[in-house]
Amino acid sequence: MDPLMAVLCLLSLYPGLATAAPSCPQNVNISGGTFTLSNGWAPGSVLTYSCPLGRYPFPVASRLCRSNGQWQVPRATRVTKVVCKPVRCPAPVSFENGVYTPRLGSHPVGGNLSFECEDGFTLRGSPVRQCRPNGMWDGETAVCDNGASHCPNPGISVGAVRTGSRFGLGDKVRYHCSLNLVLTGSVERECQDSGVWSGTEPICRQPYSYDFPEDVAPALGTSLSHLLESTNPTQKKNENLGRKIQIQRSGHLNLYLLLDASQSVSEEDFKVFKDSSSHVVDRIFSFEINVSVAIITFASKPKIIMSVLSDKSRDVTEVANSLENANYKDHENGTGTNIYKALNSVYNMMNNQMERLGMNTVAWQEIRHAIILLTDGKSNMGGSPKPAVENIKEILNINQKRTDYLDIYAIGVGNLDVDWRELNELGSKKDGERHAFILKDTKALSQVFEHMLDVSQLTDTICGVGNMSANASAQERTPWHVTIKPKSQETCRGALISDQWVLTAAHCFRQAEDRSLWRVSVGDPNSKWGKEFQIEKAVISSEFNVYSKKNQGIPEFYGNDIALLKLAQKVKMSTHARPICLPCTVGANLALRRPPGSTCQDHERELLNQMSIPAHFVALNGSKLNINLKTGSKWKNCIQVVSQDKVTFPNLTDVREVVTDQFLCSGTEEDDNPCKGESGGAVFLQRRFRFFQVGLVSWGLYNPCGSSNKNSRRKAPRGRIPPPRDFHINLFRLQPWLRQHLEGVLNFLPL
Repeated sequence: MDPLMAVLCLLSLYPGLATAAPSCPQNVNISGGTFTLSNGWAPGSVLTYSCPLGRYPFPVASRLCRSNGQWQVPRATRVTKVVCKPVRCPAPVSFENGVYTPRLGSHPVGGNLSFECEDGFTLRGSPVRQCRPNGMWDGETAVCDNGASHCPNPGISVGAVRTGSRFGLGDKVRYHCSLNLVLTGSVERECQDSGVWSGTEPICRQPYSYDFPEDVAPALGTSLSHLLESTNPTQKKNENLGRKIQIQRSGHLNLYLLLDASQSVSEEDFKVFKDSSSHVVDRIFSFEINVSVAIITFASKPKIIMSVLSDKSRDVTEVANSLENANYKDHENGTGTNIYKALNSVYNMMNNQMERLGMNTVAWQEIRHAIILLTDGKSNMGGSPKPAVENIKEILNINQKRTDYLDIYAIGVGNLDVDWRELNELGSKKDGERHAFILKDTKALSQVFEHMLDVSQLTDTICGVGNMSANASAQERTPWHVTIKPKSQETCRGALISDQWVLTAAHCFRQAEDRSLWRVSVGDPNSKWGKEFQIEKAVISSEFNVYSKKNQGIPEFYGNDIALLKLAQKVKMSTHARPICLPCTVGANLALRRPPGSTCQDHERELLNQMSIPAHFVALNGSKLNINLKTGSKWKNCIQVVSQDKVTFPNLTDVREVVTDQFLCSGTEEDDNPCKGESGGAVFLQRRFRFFQVGLVSWGLYNPCGSSNKNSRRKAPRGRIPPPRDFHINLFRLQPWLRQHLEGVLNFLPL
């Protein structure tokens, strides 16, 4: 048979032979590390190397399987064996007016650098710095300064070289890095009128270095005091990582989310980009600010998922749905990374909005713009993205007086081919700030964005804001929680509902002793136990009478168990002390993102919209415990067990005589039970990252805290008669009383 015919016959019998693409060789192990593949050994698959903490892949961090079945290797790299090399931190090139030790060419992880100044000079910054596992020194640049100039000595960061030694008004200094280090920050800085150097401190980094999440989160957080207002890092050294995305309730913010969906981003990692963006959206929308969100995914070309020109961009539900539905496969036919086009689509969006509003109108000029770029690599097509940034600055008229109107955060993720130089070029350069970051992986990105919006600097009385960051204390998580003391003994709990009023239970005040001796302990960052306030006025419901039904055989009845305390002084708002949102008020309406015409009934329908609603109260030790509030038919079942308490209610015929519709019921199944001493505390739930008080702890059938130990709680024994149940005053049922006594304190919605 003709050889050609034989081949054709084989192909007809085994059609896969005709189309099978070559696979790349599998001899790609890394010494001391591991690797992952985005698509097996097939062409187009990206191989990514990983090393243990304190080591990095050398000479390459990733490889691409080409269509010819060969691994793509950078031209400059001839070495085929990949190893995990120990991370090193750079050494100082020079240190003015002082000495440093030890003098090494580079420093191992865990190694220290010590700095001392000559006589007549004072050390600013860190006297001792340690090499971290990411190749970065901890602490701050050490500077020996004599304070003789208009601006402080700007110093020379480790590994950098500075030209310029005059620090007077208008003087400039320039920086470059030694050896193979990459400069991030400002190449040139100028001494300004304010005595502060312009731009960002230049840092010289190893190309393989990256940021830890705890370094990035503060720079992406929010002080919630003024929209995009600068902090002064020269005076506040603990905030050297930069200004945060800062928010207030006036003004308008356009937030542009740019998500890389190019070939080197796996579909799983793209989902993390979306989830991280959702954290930002949810948190920003939880504050009553005017915000519009744009969503743009990109690879070779951008795709606008949501435009700030759309009315839907102001609706958190619409934005969240658009993010959820953003499709990785939209870009499968164009797999490059074109950051220029992505940013240019933002420019075009801005241009269209300017034309719609009018270039010279306040409506256009007062919009603040924040761009968050999430990418895993550098631009490999479309040219430098820098011209697009310049166009954006031009259309927004960004000058020295308008720097607060634009923030560009460039965040690289992963160890593929993230380019420090390009990210640094893209990130905004603000006085003392950083806007360019590289994180090791998408897990680190998730950690940053889960906790990126810090509320510690919020001084407004905005309600229902708890600090949800991982390292927040129990009091910071529930800053409205207060303790009420007759003298020194703790007796009840309560909740701040404004900067001077506390909501609690009426039965806390049954004693006839002089209330001038009572104190309310409110959380305070300057005191371990909180600051104590005197009570100016106690307002106790006149309808509360625990013995009102004694002649009916009911020894104690807790209807109208509600009281208000006016503190003798206003509470200074802080991360430890802030009011909770009370439903049916304007503040709660803003927090729920409901329209202005909403009613109290709308709030009840939104907050108590199920027959079993997950909620919380605060324990004696400050921890947040879980309950499920019962409504409807489940409420009826929940309260029936009261009739089994023959000791307290031996002749009870109608449970509704004891448990009226003023009460919410909990304590079934796995619910935590409040202890004696936790009465009056808020019963609250979370919606849209804000907290709302729907009830207050009143009474129950079981006390889980028999001892004085705050951390000791006992579950009720199985088969206990009666089973545990807890009853909480329903604030929706006592609206007339609240409105009567809080008029002028809170703004209430129509019933």
